Amino acid sequence: MQLKHLKYLKHLAAALLAISAASAFAQTYTIEPNHTYPSFEADHMGISLWRGKFTKTSGTVTLDRASKSGSVDIKIDADSLDFGHAKMNDHAKGKDMFNVAQYPTITYKGKSIKFNGDTPVAVEGDMTMLGVTKPVTLNINKFKCIPHPMLKREVCGADATAQFNRTDFGLSYGTPMFSPEVKLAIQVEALKAD
Repeated sequence: MQLKHLKYLKHLAAALLAISAASAFAQTYTIEPNHTYPSFEADHMGISLWRGKFTKTSGTVTLDRASKSGSVDIKIDADSLDFGHAKMNDHAKGKDMFNVAQYPTITYKGKSIKFNGDTPVAVEGDMTMLGVTKPVTLNINKFKCIPHPMLKREVCGADATAQFNRTDFGLSYGTPMFSPEVKLAIQVEALKAD
């Protein structure tokens, strides 16, 4: 009986060690909202590009550098949209465009992170906007992690870009006079979770 108990404890210890070793490589980072601003540019009748950004973003990024994998879970407060033009902000938040009363959140769920060597270079995932979910790939143009000098824990930052057709999400206002192509530029910083 005692031998069976010892064998059980040995197997349990081995299983716990395997779990802790596997999870030791996966690190979770919390989006730093004061340094993360998804921005975009969209056509204005072919004569100029309007640029806007969202000022409230939250979420997490999980990176496993050993297995070169990870995930992204981002929430954007649609009502935080800012063009730097109050009248345009009000119109864009209305039913014609982002309809923030009915769809207050835009989400991005990154299912896989692609690496080039040790550096993440792209995220493949799904964006949900206006209740519609479509695949969107983020290209990571710059990525860097450092020990944060004040917070004394690792911080990672990235610059990412993407392009999509807004009409795929049901945001058809102004087409065809306004081109449906939208370019994203996202600055993001995230702190390693405790």
